[in-house]
Amino acid sequence: MNGLRARLDILRCWLQDRQPDVVGLQELKLEDAQFPHEAFRELGYRALTHGQKAWNGVAILSREPAVLTQCGLAGQEALGARLLEARIGELRFATVYCPNGRSVENPEFAQKLIWFDALIDWVSRQPRDDASVLCGDFNLCPTALDSWNEALLHGSIFHTDAERERFQRLLASGLRDLLRAHAPELRAFSWWDYRGGAFHKNEGLRIDLVLGSAAVAARLKSVRIDRDFRKKQQGFTPSDHAPVLAELS
Repeated sequence: MNGLRARLDILRCWLQDRQPDVVGLQELKLEDAQFPHEAFRELGYRALTHGQKAWNGVAILSREPAVLTQCGLAGQEALGARLLEARIGELRFATVYCPNGRSVENPEFAQKLIWFDALIDWVSRQPRDDASVLCGDFNLCPTALDSWNEALLHGSIFHTDAERERFQRLLASGLRDLLRAHAPELRAFSWWDYRGGAFHKNEGLRIDLVLGSAAVAARLKSVRIDRDFRKKQQGFTPSDHAPVLAELS
């Protein structure tokens, strides 16, 4: 989101227009006490939050009551507020803001891989027959199809074999990439740099993902990246990420 304070108005527009039942938010950049609960309550949403001053932060919005089941990733607290899970009815719903890593030469890249190892371990210990969703900003392109220029960028951050191998291990733990389940060959992106006219040239990356268990994939009706809300709406400036919408029966 690049900060909830800066994106609150356009987020409210999106909620009013799209009317989702459950929403995962990432990169709040505010503490729990600063979260604008009333702004969402006016639209019919409850919120659970795992915030952090100036950095990171995740939240879950839901129309139905949500019961907190996991706040943070065990052993990875030093990397900040990056994971939140709740049970909403029969659905286990988690939102994640995975570490960026900055570059393959940066020490933060090794920390990113360790964080993913911890995420895979956590997911692998969950019941496989549950209806569960894991969504968020994964800060990696799962395959060459998810990058605007794989030939140029392969081996650089978001495009490394190490990141992609971990993503495949995540899927092997019992999850499916729901956009790929719905549209296996679609070339679509969810993030575009603000600079250089990247959005208008469609020089983007698909790094915002919705993963689901087999029970969720069986109910999947559609998945789409909401490009319209990467554009200005009613004069409000968007995030550099577009929302991803999954519809279940």
